[in-house]
Amino acid sequence: MGTSLKTDGSSKKQVLLASCIFMGLGHIIYLKQYLKGILFAVVEVFMLFMSPKLLNMLKDMIELSRWYKGITPAYTRMIDGLLAIAIIAFFVVLYIVSVRSALSSYQDFCLDGRVKTNKESMQGVGGAAFPFFGLAPALVLIVVFVIVPLVFSILTGFTNWTENVNPTPGTRVGWVGLDNYFEMFGGDATWFGAFGRVAIWTVLWGVLSTFTCYMGGMVLAVLLYEAKLKITPVLRAILILPYAVPSILTVQIWSKLLYIYGPVNKLLRALGIIDQDVSWMTDPEHVTRVKVICILINMWVGVPYFMLLITGQMTAISQDVYEAAMIDGANKLQVFTSITLPLVIYQTAPLIILSFTHNINNFGAIYFLTGGSPGVADSTTTQAGSTDILVTWIYKLTVGNGEYGMAAVLAMLVFLVMAPFAIWNFRNTKSYKEGEL
Repeated sequence: MGTSLKTDGSSKKQVLLASCIFMGLGHIIYLKQYLKGILFAVVEVFMLFMSPKLLNMLKDMIELSRWYKGITPAYTRMIDGLLAIAIIAFFVVLYIVSVRSALSSYQDFCLDGRVKTNKESMQGVGGAAFPFFGLAPALVLIVVFVIVPLVFSILTGFTNWTENVNPTPGTRVGWVGLDNYFEMFGGDATWFGAFGRVAIWTVLWGVLSTFTCYMGGMVLAVLLYEAKLKITPVLRAILILPYAVPSILTVQIWSKLLYIYGPVNKLLRALGIIDQDVSWMTDPEHVTRVKVICILINMWVGVPYFMLLITGQMTAISQDVYEAAMIDGANKLQVFTSITLPLVIYQTAPLIILSFTHNINNFGAIYFLTGGSPGVADSTTTQAGSTDILVTWIYKLTVGNGEYGMAAVLAMLVFLVMAPFAIWNFRNTKSYKEGEL
């Protein structure tokens, strides 16, 4: 096989074949671009050197339940396997880049009638590949710290990984396929009942928390905006204080105030309103009351945010619009419903969606207020209380009970529900549509 190239394109197969056989071979044999070819070849030599280690990492991940003295834990083997897959994926991408580079150099040869020198070829790499090498560090960090943990969480849902206090004797972490999904979504009445109860309350919590905070902020913003009082800035500053204080601290204070022996019960007894202490947050016979209290306390934290947001949007509306409406005979209620409200909702709609997704995953508001209490009949098995939302249930399953497999199923569900909201909101931003910030 000759190493000379023809300018009519008939040598393309030779260059392609050599580049596919070994990285950089086409550059070295046909294109005489030795430096570039050697760099590509070094990458493949390194991968060949590392291949036994990478294959063992993949084997350990596949044979997850295999056990012998000195072997690393199952979750470590799973992470090692995912890292091996990521390294192999990077190598495949570089292999494709090397082949495309050789074909591109051959096309330039067909057009110019000469092979570029090593200096010219490397200058071309410095220009064309600069974005790739510039983004490579960020891409590596994204793969290691975002994609690998995400895939790890997904794969955990297909294992029986558990660290219960009293695990079944002889139990090892291994692949169980879709067993966890079948058990969660109908195979086991206890788990399915707990999932349905928590999922419904999670959606209700997200909707009601967002609606009450938004409408509360709307009412306060309108009242303060229309009042035209000199002390309005002072009142706004006072109302902002609950938002300025860390929400976890605020929730913890409320939980202490509503404790069965707390100040609220003492005050109500002193006023003669109640005869005995009330379990505001732990009474299993009044679950609805507990949930309503959770929503009201969340309003205390969330209303100031929307008050500030809506106030800013209202001040941005031109006064000419209001004056024109008043000249046409519209009263204040008509002006609000026909002008202020539609414009404010239009401007704040993306933030309402973000607030909904935030409330769906509002771990602190539930966990530090009620801890998921009061409990129900299946709480001993599933760890799911009456006020638990999906994210707090996931936390209790993992940290409290070591049920990582079942928790991963729930985490996957939350991801599938929340990801479309986040993607939709991002695709509707100006920076995405126009390609600028």
